[in-house]
Amino acid sequence: MLFTYLKRIIRTGFVNFWRNGFLSLAALIVLTLSLTAFGALIFGSAFGRTLVEEVKSKVDINVYFSLSAEESAILDLKKIIEQLPEVDGVEYISRDQALASFRNKWKDNTLILQGLDEIGDNPFPAVLNIMAKEPSQYAGIAGFLDGKDSLSKSGTAIIDKVNYNQNKLVIERLGRIIPAVQKGGLILAVILVIVAVIIIFNTIRLIIYNSKDEISVMKLVGASNSYIRGPFVMSGIMYGLISGILTLAVLAIFAFYSDLAILKFAGVQGTQDFSLIVNVFSSYFRQNFGEIFAIILGSGVILGAISSYLAVRRYLNV
Repeated sequence: MLFTYLKRIIRTGFVNFWRNGFLSLAALIVLTLSLTAFGALIFGSAFGRTLVEEVKSKVDINVYFSLSAEESAILDLKKIIEQLPEVDGVEYISRDQALASFRNKWKDNTLILQGLDEIGDNPFPAVLNIMAKEPSQYAGIAGFLDGKDSLSKSGTAIIDKVNYNQNKLVIERLGRIIPAVQKGGLILAVILVIVAVIIIFNTIRLIIYNSKDEISVMKLVGASNSYIRGPFVMSGIMYGLISGILTLAVLAIFAFYSDLAILKFAGVQGTQDFSLIVNVFSSYFRQNFGEIFAIILGSGVILGAISSYLAVRRYLNV
């Protein structure tokens, strides 16, 4: 009995879907656009996180040591800094590594390499590159480095320069911008969801309005509310499923072809300096396809079903 009941509801839902024709197409377009906008927000959020992490990774504190500083003293200081709760990581670059890196960078410039050879001794100091967990924590790390214990080893100064003051303005601005971007993205997501629900609800309500007389007749002859409502909810689920599939196709096209479009729009011929942009969307889409699939299809089905459920409710009171 239950199977027959559900079978009738599903069949009637399919009939309503095809019978409405143009209005069903309008509902699909509206729902697809809303889901696409929601998907674009997901991609935008992913790109924003990637961009923020990339910028954060480029900002650090560089500690330059005197040429006479012993490596053991530098490594001791490195261990102390790594134990600070604000520190995410510390990279040690020895004098020999700095010299080798410089030679490799300018290997095609004979004039610069000749000038370096004329100096004779290695002119490059050892360096510690310190990464904080959050941009706002660099001030505390710089304060620690200004302390006497970190500036000397057995009474001998080993630190020549700390470049925090040069980067201070960038670090402070980054510390203000990142929370603002994250908060703005959350507010935009909430607004977009509300607008999408309102638009979808009104579109589906327009479809159900065409069937108000039919609903009234069914109600008068004794049909239950669930039996009347079921086919419309089924139609809403169909709208959500089809719109979700169309949205996934649109997002896939965007993910795999947007990199080239962005670079062409910017007038860039090569991608060497744009590694941050290239493959961000396609990689994110591939790695998180299951999650994106569930979110988009689930959102479409839920929006379609709930909108149909609420829209038909007003016509059940006969």
